[in-house]
Amino acid sequence: MFCVKKQDFYEMVEDALEGLPPELAELLDNVAIVVEDWPEYSTPLAPGKEGDVLYGLYEGVPLTERTAGYHGFLPDKITIFRGPLERDFRHEELEEQVRVTVVHEIAHHFGLDEERIAELGWG
Repeated sequence: MFCVKKQDFYEMVEDALEGLPPELAELLDNVAIVVEDWPEYSTPLAPGKEGDVLYGLYEGVPLTERTAGYHGFLPDKITIFRGPLERDFRHEELEEQVRVTVVHEIAHHFGLDEERIAELGWG
């Protein structure tokens, strides 16, 4: 495992966000995007195959499930986990995988499920 400087990792996440099409980025209202080193033991895991690794997590109410009465809620939260990404990807692959992870979690915000995200190549 190698480690990049924490600031460099944050910049990878920022670059991934800046690479979003503007029409999608505009829809990311009331969404906090944070970087954590590792998931907590209490972090909920999405159902999947045994051995799946959690690189990111979306917590909130997807846009497709919001009704007219949706207001006064805390921001949705997207967490990108630095430790698992650095552990599992070589330096030359890391930036691309950070981008994939950011887009994957944003897709959940837009209401896409794991199957559809995988079909689109972001799984």
